Amino acid sequence: MNKPVNLNENSKLHYLSSDQTEELGARIEAVRREIMDSLNEKDAQYIYKIRNFVRYSEIASRGMLMFAGWLPPVWLLGTGLLGISKIVENMELGHNVMHGQFDWLNDPALNGANYDWDTIAAGDDWKYTHNYIHHTYTNIVGMDHDVGYGLIRVSESQPWEPRFLFNIPLAVQLMLFFEWYVGIQNLHLEDIFAYKTKSWRDVWNESAKVRMKMKRQVLKDYVFFPIIAGPNAIPVFAGNAAANVIRSLWASAVIFNGHFTEDAETFEMDNTENESRAEWCLRQIRGSSNFSGTAWLHILSGNLSHQIEHHLFPDMPANRYAEAAPKIKALCAEYGIRYNEASFIKQFASVWMRLAECSLPNDWKAEAKHSVAKAKELLRKFKL
Repeated sequence: MNKPVNLNENSKLHYLSSDQTEELGARIEAVRREIMDSLNEKDAQYIYKIRNFVRYSEIASRGMLMFAGWLPPVWLLGTGLLGISKIVENMELGHNVMHGQFDWLNDPALNGANYDWDTIAAGDDWKYTHNYIHHTYTNIVGMDHDVGYGLIRVSESQPWEPRFLFNIPLAVQLMLFFEWYVGIQNLHLEDIFAYKTKSWRDVWNESAKVRMKMKRQVLKDYVFFPIIAGPNAIPVFAGNAAANVIRSLWASAVIFNGHFTEDAETFEMDNTENESRAEWCLRQIRGSSNFSGTAWLHILSGNLSHQIEHHLFPDMPANRYAEAAPKIKALCAEYGIRYNEASFIKQFASVWMRLAECSLPNDWKAEAKHSVAKAKELLRKFKL
């Protein structure tokens, strides 16, 4: 019997037969139905509390920057609070609402088709690259653009290019300007710089929506609010810029932890056209990583700390992932499937190990591992 997709040759995962895979898929769907059928007023209250937090924290932070931003302690407090407000708006409110997780409320303001978040990425562009492409072809090299974002190498299945020697600094740059990279992701700029298959004219013609969104965001954060701040224009400008970087760094760290850890699988374009729903579920589990933490860590990550559950149930309200997680973890244990979970720090460290390894050609990497193994053997031999 065939696997659902070709796993990397270094996969250590337990093999499931087609019957076992379909049985697992049915039980995963049962978990989804049980939770979705129990959505109630508490879930509605939760998302309204999140929205209120975003509104009031933004008002408070912008007020601090506008009226007393010239005082260093106030500037730090206001900038930090604005960064947190932007993070929660992006991760727990915007991302989840735009997945349609709260369409059942019949509130136009929280409808996935209407909501447009406070970031550079145009809603329609993001919903195509993320909701459709990424969630359909999760971690399939050559189909899911989130595998490296066209900038970095995160899988041995990606053809190596000399630019990937700079994988680490490229990843740092991606984190610093993450909202901008997500905004232009649908334009595939690597086709200009690396592959020479697209022209700047093509990019201009395709970029109307994101150019409009960029204009709106830049005018809001770097023109409107500094102007109305009058003499405090510079602290406001600097605070807005710093808050946007804070959000980019955090959002990218969460995304990296969910997709690029050492044990997160990537896949090849094998038989995806014939992939069943159960096989898709198995791919979501094998290609995702969770990280543990406090309730606030889950909120600040948009509950993408439960990335496995999000990939399985993208339309489930994210505040319910904590309820689904132990059930999915138990199923994974029963079927002998790795449930990739660790602390935030441990997962983040493994991301950079993976980025470092993928910066080298596959044969160089093999040689490096051999050299390290020989060095360890010598150390053991001489008891060093």
